[in-house]
Amino acid sequence: MNVNENKRFALLIDADNAQAKAIDAILTEAARYGDVTSRRCYGDWTNTRLGSWKTVLNKHAIQPMQQFAYTSGKNATDSALIIDAMDLLYSGKFDGFFLVSSDSDFTKLATRLREAGLEVIGIGKRSTPEAFRAACNKFVFTETIMDDNPADDTKKATKPVETNAALSKKADSAISAVVQHDKNVPASKIVNPSKDATLKKLIKEAIESASEEDGWANLGGVGSYIPRVDSSFDPRNYGFDKLGKLIRSLDYIEVQQKNIDSGSNIYIRFKDSNP
Repeated sequence: MNVNENKRFALLIDADNAQAKAIDAILTEAARYGDVTSRRCYGDWTNTRLGSWKTVLNKHAIQPMQQFAYTSGKNATDSALIIDAMDLLYSGKFDGFFLVSSDSDFTKLATRLREAGLEVIGIGKRSTPEAFRAACNKFVFTETIMDDNPADDTKKATKPVETNAALSKKADSAISAVVQHDKNVPASKIVNPSKDATLKKLIKEAIESASEEDGWANLGGVGSYIPRVDSSFDPRNYGFDKLGKLIRSLDYIEVQQKNIDSGSNIYIRFKDSNP
């Protein structure tokens, strides 16, 4: 997605269900969508468990929103975040919201914000319940954007070099995970996306939806259809930074360049041997 400097977003973080170590990657991701003019992080800051957050709040100009845990077992933080979100919605100053949490309790909030015509981008772990992911226009996994974060590359570079045997064993495990891939449990970056049955089904549906009479579908149309069906889809989950690159890696997809005056001139379809 291209940066839209005219869009104004509110970033609301549930400190109880988000990772402080992911904040750099979260803010980098948010900057791709527009200007984050309000940054708030909710939690009981008297609780030592949130100590890791306290070190990053000032650094990134994030406002800590104090919410005491009045009753054991009741999440007052969620209620405070939801109330503030509605206040910000009715202020009319924002085009969208970033909801940073892996808690399904924010499903209704995401739905309500979308009903008001605002863009909702959720950010959370891969274990986030499907209901919350589906309620957002787009849901981004923290594991994916942290993998893309340059700061993490430095850490990776310090790891011992793995032997060929170890790498082979790891690849076999990853491919095994693909076979068991389930929509409710998103896989990590996949060694061979062509073997992911869920991805194949999604691409097939997108092509059928966007295809013309000759069976070819405009890549732009395919790209527009996919997030409407699966808000957590991201080519980076498969190790590619662009949808086009992911598509070209699939052995069951044929790619054609068409000479047209407007729009995307890249068209795709299923190969005859893979209907």
